[in-house]
Amino acid sequence: MSEIDPHLLIVDDDERIRELLKKFLMRNGFLVTSARDAAHARRILSGLDFDMIVMDVMMPGEDGMSLTRAIRETSMTPILLLTAKGETEDRIQGLEAGADDYLPKPFEPKELLLRINAILRRMPEVKEADTVPKVLHLGAIRYDIDRGEMWQGEDIVRLTATENQLMKIFAATPGEPVSRNKLVEDLGRDRDQAQERAVDVQITRLRRKIEADPKQPRYLQTVRGAGYMLAPD
Repeated sequence: MSEIDPHLLIVDDDERIRELLKKFLMRNGFLVTSARDAAHARRILSGLDFDMIVMDVMMPGEDGMSLTRAIRETSMTPILLLTAKGETEDRIQGLEAGADDYLPKPFEPKELLLRINAILRRMPEVKEADTVPKVLHLGAIRYDIDRGEMWQGEDIVRLTATENQLMKIFAATPGEPVSRNKLVEDLGRDRDQAQERAVDVQITRLRRKIEADPKQPRYLQTVRGAGYMLAPD
């Protein structure tokens, strides 16, 4: 089983640039979702977590700086800002807003790719605890409940905040189904069908990280009429 490809959110009001970036990044091994403006991005982010956000600064309505500040209030997802402005003061402003990096337009796609990979490599990996933790075993995967860490052999499996929260919810009652409504509630989301579908998407992503065959899940099972259940070894 290989780790899931990083999932990027591209936010840019220029449709041509959005599509070019999406195609280029997908060719280079990323999962990519795109948003046409800050409002669209907010709706997507309300239901999904991403490994990284690549965002234009100059957009109609709410600009990228403002959205970056808002995201930083609740999330540490890496953010790379794109802008036509390249002055030092503007770069500093972007970093102060909470961005991880800043790339002025026009830029070479290869440079964008190098920046993205560099930022993802900088994501911290926490060392294992010296004491014996409480661990769930899911085949080749083990999940440290106390530390909120997932490992495959000696390699840590990166979890988004939502994926980790889901694991903690399931780990609290292993072998017992948890309804979609309960998952939405425990994740702190409003109860509606859109949020239930968002939970289904997160479950799919999580399965791709823990299952040898995500289409026939062994450990994160669907219980018809009852929800989802974590069934560790």
